[in-house]
Amino acid sequence: MAEEQPVLVVGATGYLGGQVVDTLLGRGKRVRALVRPASDARKLESKGVEIARGDMLDVGSLLKAMTGVAAVISTAAGYTRNDRNAEAIDTFGNANLATAAKLAGVPRFVLISILTCDQAPQVPHFWHKKLAEDKFEELGVPFIALRPGAFFDMVAKAGGDPFEKGRLIWLGSKSTPLSFVLSSDLAGYLADAVEADIAVGERVDIGWNRPLSIQEAAELVASRSGKDVKVLSMPTPALRLAGKVTGKFAPLVADMAAMSAWFETGRYVADTGRQAQLFGAVPAPEDAIARLAVSLGH
Repeated sequence: MAEEQPVLVVGATGYLGGQVVDTLLGRGKRVRALVRPASDARKLESKGVEIARGDMLDVGSLLKAMTGVAAVISTAAGYTRNDRNAEAIDTFGNANLATAAKLAGVPRFVLISILTCDQAPQVPHFWHKKLAEDKFEELGVPFIALRPGAFFDMVAKAGGDPFEKGRLIWLGSKSTPLSFVLSSDLAGYLADAVEADIAVGERVDIGWNRPLSIQEAAELVASRSGKDVKVLSMPTPALRLAGKVTGKFAPLVADMAAMSAWFETGRYVADTGRQAQLFGAVPAPEDAIARLAVSLGH
């Protein structure tokens, strides 16, 4: 019997990518990880992950990493890194992924995208994901895109453990409902998507079974922790102003201000019907926040 081909994870050293790697390994899959030449891969190697050295800005290295794989899952995002190559990664880097996947004949490419990215050209990192989807489609790569809402676990931990500290940090309106996800759930969906019955080119919204505001989320955290939980929010106009005066961080802050303004339209809401068909019961906010509390030791 031929040995099973590996699943390549792009972004494996990141927050979400690391969870995808662990999920795949837990299911008995062979995993290959694209790791930049200067990055420390010892933790991945200790888990039995095959390391492919390369970079999203180097098509040749991507082609080599993608040769002989069963699928590729990309969780890479320059935006979250905020380094000097951030925009290049989110534009040229994603285009390079599509080109290499086409040349390597990758049978399935699972792309992490962003909810409503096609509706918000004014939010740079949203629009970059939309353009990435378009590039895969243009080249005829057999891809699928999962479009998750905001990562609640990352939001919740921005100001420390919210169940302990009694606070949530937020940008913009406290009262506008929007869609959230837990990264651990999303990691499972990304792993599922490797073999799920999904049509080429599908874009699948990912969220909880209803949108909720950050204030409502704080109330759920409070009910779990038994203490008051405050929302500390910076208004969108203040973010816009900060984006004009923050020097080298101005593009990131301006992007955050545009994202905050988009949230306030009330349109950042997932249609989870297809999610339910593909991945089972859609999590309720109460359940997700309870599981986050357990993961933080509460």
